[in-house]
Parts: sequence; structure tokens; C-alpha cells
Amino acid sequence: MTGSVMTQERPAPDEASGLLTVGVEEEFLLVDPATGAAVPAVDAVFAEVPAELRGQVQQEFQTSQIEIGSPPGVELAAVRHSLGLLRTGLSDAAERAGARLLAVGTGPIAGAEPPVVDRPRFHRMIERYRLLVDGPGNNGMHVHVGIPDPETGVQVLNHLRPWLPVLHAATANSPFYEGVDTGYASWRSVMWERWPAVAPTPWLESHAHYERLVEELISSGMLLDQGMLYWYARLSANYPTVEVRIGDVCPSLDDTILIAALIRGLVGTALADIDAGRPAPPVDHHMLVAAHWRAAHDGLEGLAVDVLRGGTHPAWHLMRRLVDRISPELARHGDLSLVTTLLGQLRSRGTGAARQRAVHARTGDLLDVVDYLAAQTRG
Repeated sequence: MTGSVMTQERPAPDEASGLLTVGVEEEFLLVDPATGAAVPAVDAVFAEVPAELRGQVQQEFQTSQIEIGSPPGVELAAVRHSLGLLRTGLSDAAERAGARLLAVGTGPIAGAEPPVVDRPRFHRMIERYRLLVDGPGNNGMHVHVGIPDPETGVQVLNHLRPWLPVLHAATANSPFYEGVDTGYASWRSVMWERWPAVAPTPWLESHAHYERLVEELISSGMLLDQGMLYWYARLSANYPTVEVRIGDVCPSLDDTILIAALIRGLVGTALADIDAGRPAPPVDHHMLVAAHWRAAHDGLEGLAVDVLRGGTHPAWHLMRRLVDRISPELARHGDLSLVTTLLGQLRSRGTGAARQRAVHARTGDLLDVVDYLAAQTRG
């Protein structure tokens, strides 16, 4: 909700290589080590963050949340290295402050709701949206991919629309909420969709149409400002990027890097289609809503709505079709072998939601789920 922390470079396409830069932002939950409930510890944790990492760490909306952002880069190994240092450093800082860091969509264990961070903008949000703010954290992952210009970026957004539901399913990592299994793989998504601007990206005619629509939504009172445009993919307000923001924060770095690679492959494929004059498929908005709802409900372990061919199919079938479609771009960026390996791991282990449920099924104790998440987060 607070905006980007990727402040070290401008993540535009790399002109020398023609490859697309990628950067990742991740939001985390701070919990009590004894109870597993969310705690308002962000100030104490931030004070313990090493000075060399603070430029890539910031507060989020609630005092039980904290966010990191990688510098953008062409090499996924560099992005992974940066995120790994940040996750480890933040986990250590949380422990020194008497808390634990969890990469989880929302709070699995019930507790008192932490207050909102004391900022004027956040107080305005509470005043306008009132009970929509309720809940212990809403932790997502945002992936930025460099684009050549905003006009092209709007066309990229149109091309991304049919493929985002399957990535939504792949990031599902919040089955438990306040002590119960919600029946959803991503309960964060359900809570998040209470906000009025959370929705699939609409079909956009041009960058002028995009800007006009944003201005009209602000004028309507639905948005306070451009930063509250919570479409599943948007143009970044701060960088020359497309920002994809559909998913729960992933439990492990392997999951995060896989999703980042797939999103860059999708953006690269969209750019190739645009260069070749191939139009984006005009997918019906309500079918996209249905596809995203199914993704939040089932994750990758169930069915998915096929918005291009119709019907429902095993979600992994759609994932395989997505990878087949973007394989040339994965290969061009040197990511194909890595994606193949990480996708195989995800298939064998399941999404974060499936792994959390497996831990709970073995022990019956949500504190064991918290322990598992803390270990996955640290890596």
C-alpha cells in the first residue's frame, strides 16, 4: 500500500542486452514467537535492521508488517541474492526485537489487531474506508518488469490479462486465518478484494485512456490517489515498469524467483506479440473475476477457469500451457532451465497453502505452521 522500495536503480529494459530488468517487492508479517499472533513490532524491528539494508526496507500499512525490495536487475541470480540477504537480515532483526518474520499472506493465528502505522495518508484511508482496513496484515508480492514506454506498457497490460489467474493460483499462501482453515488457498485475496480498486486490469485503449480512467476514479472518491490503484497489473507510478501485484508473498525464495521469472517471460512474450502486430485477446471482465476467484479458492491443487478456451481444467494444465507459450522468452533471458527445475519443485511440494495444510495435518498445531513459515522465510 505504501509504494515502492526499489530505490537504487531505474528498472527499465537493459539497452545493451535487450533483456528485461526485473525487481521484486515482498511484504511480511511480524508475529509473537510464543503465540504466533501478529504484533505491532515494526518500529522495534526497523531499529534493528543493519544500516546497509535500510534503503531497501520500509514500513507497510500496519505496524505488524514490513516490506523489502530488491534492486532491479537482468540476472535472476542477483535478484535472488539481494532478496536472500534482505530476508535473512530482516529475520535476524525481528528476532533481536523479540518478534518473528513470516512470509505469509495474512495472520494464521488470532490475536489483537495491530494498529495502522502513524502516517497522514493511512489515517485518511481509515477515515474513508473504515472497516475495510480490518485484519492482521495483508502481505503480497509485487514484481516489476522494465518496459520501453508507457504506451507500450498499456498494451502489455492487455496481453497479460488472460494469464494472471494461473500465477495468482501459484502464489496461494494463506489458507489459515485467525485460527481456522478458511477453505481457500489464498484468504488474503478474499480480504484484499474488499477494497474498491482491487480487480483484474480493465481493457485499455491507450495510455491516455489509462491516465483518464485513473483521474476519474480519484475524482469519484473511490481512490485517494494513484497509489491506491490496486489492479492486478498496472503501470508503476514510480518507475518505467509494468507492476504485477496479484499474489500472496511466497514462503520461500525458490517460489519468489519462479514467479518473477514467469512474469518477466510473460512481459517479454507480450512485447514480442506487440512488435509482431498480434492483438491481445479481448477476455470478458467477469470471466477474469471468476478465474481469479477460482485461483484464490483452489490454488494450483484444484481447477482453474480457462478464460481463452472456456471451461475449467486442472490448474497445472494451464500452468504448463503458460510455460510453453513463454518458453522462447525464458530461453532468451537464460531462465528456462531454472524455471523447469523450480516448477518441478513446486509441483512436487505444492503451493505455500498446500504446504501449510500438510504441516497442520501432521501435527494439528498452527504454531507448527508458524515455525515452518519462519524457517521458509529465512531460507
